[in-house]
Amino acid sequence: MTSEIVNRKGVRKAQDIPAEVMELLSMGQIETVNLTEWLAVDHVQLIKATFPAFGIDQSHIGLIVKEIAAQKKPSAMNTTKLVGSALYQLYGGTDTLEEIFKKTSTHLSDSIRCYAPYLIGLNEQLTIKEKLTTSQKLVADKHFGVREVVWMALRPEIDTHLEESIKILTDWTDNEDENIRRFTTEATRPRGVWCKHIERLKEHPEIALPILENLISDPSKYVQDSVGNWLNDASKSQPKFVSEFCNTWQKKSPTKETGKIIKRALRTIAKK
Repeated sequence: MTSEIVNRKGVRKAQDIPAEVMELLSMGQIETVNLTEWLAVDHVQLIKATFPAFGIDQSHIGLIVKEIAAQKKPSAMNTTKLVGSALYQLYGGTDTLEEIFKKTSTHLSDSIRCYAPYLIGLNEQLTIKEKLTTSQKLVADKHFGVREVVWMALRPEIDTHLEESIKILTDWTDNEDENIRRFTTEATRPRGVWCKHIERLKEHPEIALPILENLISDPSKYVQDSVGNWLNDASKSQPKFVSEFCNTWQKKSPTKETGKIIKRALRTIAKK
């Protein structure tokens, strides 16, 4: 493999992705380096090339391929969820599930690792604490795609077990890894992006105060943006709560970090 491929920056348009890069992506031999590549991965070719080594039966691979082809609105995100969900439906409750999770969650290909969160999120044998704990390595994954998929895969369970999840995630706000700290707000955003809203947090954002208060002056821009987005989400249904929260913390924590979060949090209110 050439250094040009390993150190590539990635292109802006899918049609400009070099053929050699597309082939390696489809074989699961390299990671995607930007959103353009992540969206362009051929998941059918990818699972055909990699799943036999996981001990996945060829008939099951065939079933998954058919499900991918039958999608009415195919997209990279939908296909990722479909494959992860199909793997759980096929192997949930069997001794093989743990091995498949291990192989998918540690694979070189970020696209393969993106299937793994659904093997946790859909597992009815795990408590919410076990699901979150088991997912933490994926939450801290170095690849942006995996980090986004994992919160989407766990969000329904977080919503169902909201108070317990908030308590667990509050402990995560002290983690030295900014990806883990960011997860605490990104996974609980009242509205979020590409996901179902958490209605209770839209109406009662104060439930998440333990998380928000711990991150209000976080040093990481990655986390700051997420906290600001969380509060901006809440401002669309509970503007008074967000205004009062920001006023309080502007006085308690007059740091530049808090200032950046507050500015982002109030952007919808400021337009009114």
